Amino acid sequence: MKRHIFISCFACLFGFSISALAQATPTASRSGSLQLGAGFTYVVPDYGQAHDKGPTFYGTYDFTQHLGVEGDIHYASIIAPADIGEDTYLIGPRFVINKKRFAPYAKLLFGVGQLNLQFDTSPHTKTSHFAYAVGAGLDYHLTHSINIRAFDFEYQEWSYLSGLTPLVYTFGVAYQFH
Repeated sequence: MKRHIFISCFACLFGFSISALAQATPTASRSGSLQLGAGFTYVVPDYGQAHDKGPTFYGTYDFTQHLGVEGDIHYASIIAPADIGEDTYLIGPRFVINKKRFAPYAKLLFGVGQLNLQFDTSPHTKTSHFAYAVGAGLDYHLTHSINIRAFDFEYQEWSYLSGLTPLVYTFGVAYQFH
């Protein structure tokens, strides 16, 4: 299931990038742009005192100057001190405002949250659940093609038991295709 979601997210993003080549856009516009990036995630779960950490991979495609889609893959079970890791595979719409080098954005993502139980005394188990996230962040256009994800925040809700509500913080760097 994880591989299917991963392939679907990136197939959509790459498919949209091909359609962007069909029509020229003005050089001052940020519409029709694809960016792919990687970063580091810090998760505050709503259980225990330990915080999970790990890599994140993300991609955005902006259809217009303000509207686009974002896909995130958070592998926060890499560093899981409580032996309970949380990975998410999310995609959804985003709204961005480009002001010179700054691009603040808001997003609403849907997908799958995977709980990884890693206790040493029992076999590792994974359970998958519906999840969604409401988030916001700021990208900084360092160069024409390099964007710094200064911060990204997501409030997630999972359909696990009475519901998990982790807080997810991410920073990273992306390459923007024009």
